Amino acid sequence: MTKYIYNARDIAAYIKYFSVPQYMEVSYMQYIFNIGTPVIAAPLCRDFEKFKNEVYRELYHLWACGFEDERSDIANMAMSGSMAIICDQECINLESYMKLIALHLIFTRNLPYVHLNFAGMPLSLGIDCDYSLFEENVVKCIDALNLESKDQFGKDFDLARGVPDELLQISLTPEFRKVLRDGDFRESVRQEQKNRMSELREKSLKVFGTIPVGKNKRRVAFDQIVPYAAARKTLGERANRSTTSRNQPKGTPLEDIRHKDGK
Repeated sequence: MTKYIYNARDIAAYIKYFSVPQYMEVSYMQYIFNIGTPVIAAPLCRDFEKFKNEVYRELYHLWACGFEDERSDIANMAMSGSMAIICDQECINLESYMKLIALHLIFTRNLPYVHLNFAGMPLSLGIDCDYSLFEENVVKCIDALNLESKDQFGKDFDLARGVPDELLQISLTPEFRKVLRDGDFRESVRQEQKNRMSELREKSLKVFGTIPVGKNKRRVAFDQIVPYAAARKTLGERANRSTTSRNQPKGTPLEDIRHKDGK
């Protein structure tokens, strides 16, 4: 069977479905672009700027039809009236969903597998066809997307014999993992987030400034916060103000009490 090659809409759908932060979108695009033709279509591998523009165009279309996160209707991933490439037309939603799962395994190479229960997918994905046809299309997706299935104990499970009502371990085939280029994408994402936080911290310091740290930290902070006129008040005035504001009993003003005592 011919192996599936991803296009700009698939990448855009992954970014939307898994809620990739906006400032990380280009990093995800750059990573998949660097892998090249084993993953994405050849015309998209020639120029990164063109590829990025195509993905952003598809992001806008997906947003316009309400495809925004993991609660989105998978039926909105494929364009209206588009033909299924891997599956039969009745199972196009299964094709769309499995493409997202395969891309997730590509982007998170340290993730060994994901747990899937195919038996409940027809209902959750809105697939209305004979179950035998659904089982055939599950096998087509696994083969076309360079995936393999194992049972809960890590032993190979042949889906061609039937789809069980239990969780299976779905992972990339060892051969396809070798095709992916070296490099830990999670580490690059972590570094990108670190750089982003450093950039935000620098902008914050430019706007709000900083308080020097040292022996006179409290005095420096007080001089910066309290106006100059208030800072020039004598220690007695400040002490009297503190006593009046904090220790004054409720009901009778403190000055009235002093007059009654003859003070």
